[in-house]
Amino acid sequence: MQEYDATELEVIGELPADLNGIYIRNTENPVHDSLGRYHPFDGDGMLHSICFDNERCEYRNRFIRTDGLAAENAAGKALWAGLRERPDMSLRDGWGARTKLKDSSSTDVVIHGGVAATSFYQCGDIYELSPRTLDPIGKAKWTEGITPGWGVSAHTKVDEATGEMLFFNYSTQAPYMHYGVVNKQRGLVHYIPIELPGPRLPHDMAFTTNYAILNDLPLFWDAEALKNGAYAVRFHRLPSRFAVVPRRGQPEDIVWFEAEPAYVLHWINAYEQGDEIILDGYKQDPTKGMTTEGLPAGLKPFTILDINAIGAHAYRWRFNMKTGAVTEGPLEAALSEFGMINPGFAGKPYQYSWAMTTKPGWFLFDGLVRLDATTGQRQQYKFPEGVYCSESPMAPSPTGEREDDGYVLTFTTDMNTDSSHCQVFDASNIEAGPMAKVALPQKICVGTHAYWAGSKPKDDHRDN
Repeated sequence: MQEYDATELEVIGELPADLNGIYIRNTENPVHDSLGRYHPFDGDGMLHSICFDNERCEYRNRFIRTDGLAAENAAGKALWAGLRERPDMSLRDGWGARTKLKDSSSTDVVIHGGVAATSFYQCGDIYELSPRTLDPIGKAKWTEGITPGWGVSAHTKVDEATGEMLFFNYSTQAPYMHYGVVNKQRGLVHYIPIELPGPRLPHDMAFTTNYAILNDLPLFWDAEALKNGAYAVRFHRLPSRFAVVPRRGQPEDIVWFEAEPAYVLHWINAYEQGDEIILDGYKQDPTKGMTTEGLPAGLKPFTILDINAIGAHAYRWRFNMKTGAVTEGPLEAALSEFGMINPGFAGKPYQYSWAMTTKPGWFLFDGLVRLDATTGQRQQYKFPEGVYCSESPMAPSPTGEREDDGYVLTFTTDMNTDSSHCQVFDASNIEAGPMAKVALPQKICVGTHAYWAGSKPKDDHRDN
């Protein structure tokens, strides 16, 4: 894929005058042929950034210049086997909890302390870039203070109220997880172990005003396979466990809760209500994703990514910090995942989320959902056949008074016309369809995660 600086873009419709800021999203674009079987998450990380400024917009895209990509470019070939192969197929040592994996820094992106910070879900380096120009800044210096070799997991969490970024990492080595805090000046200020019974596969975390919430869920590597160097994921009939820890707390401050066996790929939000911690996420049943009967052979390895197969739906857990009681139940029965909220409500009581629906049997987003968590009311917009969107952040209106005053943005890939757009929706009425579409200079592939930062972050951060 070509890297672009597109400063004159065609706009279909009318961009809102109060939409000012940066929408940034990743994709995975393999530069070299795979070493063995290819998995979509093996591709090299690329960022796509569109900056809105007083009804004008600019688009740029850049590969993330990771150490792994540099090494493969120098060698002229792939050096690391992907997720569908054994690590011992790799030609060099690598990164990640799984070991000997290329860190493509392609899973997640946030904007923290004025820089875009990319991360990899199997744990790796944090790469920093200018959000608007996508100029590389380098690896985050604060990671020098964490456990050597562990890296950082995707789904770092930015709290707009404090400017802090919360993070976790995990490994096959005890204590198997850590949790930490980075301040708004991008300095590491807190880092503690979270002891687990063994190697796990956490993917996301949540936070409230005063607490961080980490998890020990029963979808993780098979212990016997691990002894033989294989990383086979299976669902264990164990309770779901949740660690609630004060944001600057110590290991002895952790309060553990147990709930029904489940797996959650992504959380929606969490907040405090009286003696309770409220945690919302997309509960799934991974055993359903193990069923491959009737699927084309090429799709069978990816059924665990299909939210229709695994039944991912918005769900709520309540943890009573005084009594230890846990109550849980669905927010709705309909399926969705990859939810985003008004970022100003992160860690606080909230009402709305904007999530994705997927094409059955595929890891392709085919629609938007707006869910009212207080009433269960759902709005839905379905894209035309062959048009796929991406995780869609909510951009609050700076003059808005309601939680849903603002816009929802998504990059789309149209397989019918080999084109892509950035589409803008009214967050309070997504059923009305896009109010504006910005034509991109080339078709981009689907991706995983995205972020919105209001106004224009400072471009030069090297003196920070």
